[in-house]
Amino acid sequence: MLERRNIFIHGLSITLRRLPAFLWTYFFNLVLAFLFSISLNFQFARLLNHSLAAQRLTSGFDLGTIGETYLHLREGPVSDAGIGFGHTSIPLYLLIYFLLIPGTLFVYQTNASARLSTLLHQGLLHFWRFVRITLITLLVSALILGPLSVIQNRWADHVDEHAVGFHAFLAILAGNIVVFLVASILRLYFDLVEVYTVQLGQHLRPAVFGTQDKPDRRVRRALGPAWRTFRANFTQAWPIFLFLTLLGFAAVVLTARTSMHMLAQPRVWPTFLLAQLGLFLMLFTRFWQRGVETSLALQNPIASPSLQPIFPIAGVVDPTDPLHPKHRIQLAPDHPARPATNEPISDPEPAPPSLDEPDPGVFHREPTKPQH
Repeated sequence: MLERRNIFIHGLSITLRRLPAFLWTYFFNLVLAFLFSISLNFQFARLLNHSLAAQRLTSGFDLGTIGETYLHLREGPVSDAGIGFGHTSIPLYLLIYFLLIPGTLFVYQTNASARLSTLLHQGLLHFWRFVRITLITLLVSALILGPLSVIQNRWADHVDEHAVGFHAFLAILAGNIVVFLVASILRLYFDLVEVYTVQLGQHLRPAVFGTQDKPDRRVRRALGPAWRTFRANFTQAWPIFLFLTLLGFAAVVLTARTSMHMLAQPRVWPTFLLAQLGLFLMLFTRFWQRGVETSLALQNPIASPSLQPIFPIAGVVDPTDPLHPKHRIQLAPDHPARPATNEPISDPEPAPPSLDEPDPGVFHREPTKPQH
């Protein structure tokens, strides 16, 4: 078993040790954003290249103009040209999510290196499992957040009728915060379900009726362990989850606000780098959350005697290892250990006597006279 550790620091350590997993995810997200920006730029160019309204975007940045332009993208000479990628960006994002996130959780939990081939291979193995988890998440979220959203809308209407100004703003904000907190609780639980699903996939199911052992792909078996870990560590895990979420959101807001003040400058690359820095930090805090959840799962692994591990778990001592404590040689009870003393150990044999000089009678014998 892994010794108890601070999940906040240990989660950061896991994330930094498997940093290529985060970098690959950021790279693919950047490619998607770049492809979408090409399509969007094509649409704006066809709409504004011959329009005087474009001066309000080049000489300054009018949010009203950009909003109205976006609403008219489907009208006039643009029609539906160049918006094909916009319709496929969400499916492509989900495809990358279903491929890279399972591989990331796998390398977080094992000693495997975070190579792209490993991430994609594990993503293919866990692809349909994560699709099922996503469907379950959407169903549960609809059942819980749907009624809350209806109540929030009615509360907002009630506030608009009876209050104005800053007081009304705070009242509506309080309702939105409640919905956000409930959503964060659901997100934390289903994150743990994903972590335990990957952990369960690292074990073999016992053979039944002569069939061969195969990895355990049952998502339902991860729901119980995820719930027990979630309930037992809620007061520790949820504040950390909220802190990292707010930290990533603050990074995006700060960089976006600074970028807005840098618009309509002759050079656009500083604004681009600043905006990407905010997105980079927000994505990193998300992977940090994954590291925290992995730390929880490693310290509270799925316990089942019928499961056989396939891969070595990071930070867990293998019981079959000859260095495991249970393999240490124990002294028999009838042979107690000799107590340690500071006295020198005596030689069991006596020392040979030392002679000053050899005995003459031994080495010199007088010759005997012959008898006649």
